Amino acid sequence: MAIIEELRTPLYFAAGTADLAVQQAKKVPGLIEQLAAEAPARIDAVRNTDPKAVQEKVSAQAKEAQATVQAKVTEVLGSLDGDLKKLGESAQHLALRSVGVAAEYAVRARETYEKVAEHGEQAVKQWRGEAAEEINEIAIAVEPDPEPKTAPAATAPTAPAAKKAAPAKKAPAPRKPAAKKTASPDA
Repeated sequence: MAIIEELRTPLYFAAGTADLAVQQAKKVPGLIEQLAAEAPARIDAVRNTDPKAVQEKVSAQAKEAQATVQAKVTEVLGSLDGDLKKLGESAQHLALRSVGVAAEYAVRARETYEKVAEHGEQAVKQWRGEAAEEINEIAIAVEPDPEPKTAPAATAPTAPAAKKAAPAKKAPAPRKPAAKKTASPDA
């Protein structure tokens, strides 16, 4: 049954992803209509904008950004003047915090994966009506039978062949050392 579980969740995840994509695609025509309605007003606003006013605004923003960056650099350099032990402790704290954040993201990713898979399971049931039974049948068909029923029948014909093969194995025995001699120079 492990193979069934291994097949089921990824299939449901794929189905859930497809269903969510279809739901989002249904929103596209409305967004296109909205953009088409707003486009003339936005184009007029751009045409009526004074280039000098835009240049002054950008220049003012650039000066403000430069002052902010310079203040941050000065702040960082001032903090670096402190003792190195605090810096090391801060780096260690940041590294541990990063590991915690990474673990949290991994948990969230797994939860999201499982939610999408559950959504997919519901979508599959809705699309095909109880498709889970079909998936189980597929998985059972793919999963090998733990106790093959044909094993006793297969051993009966091979038993005489094994007796015939035994003398044949004695004849190639001298060839095996020859093969080892050729394998030694290659190694």
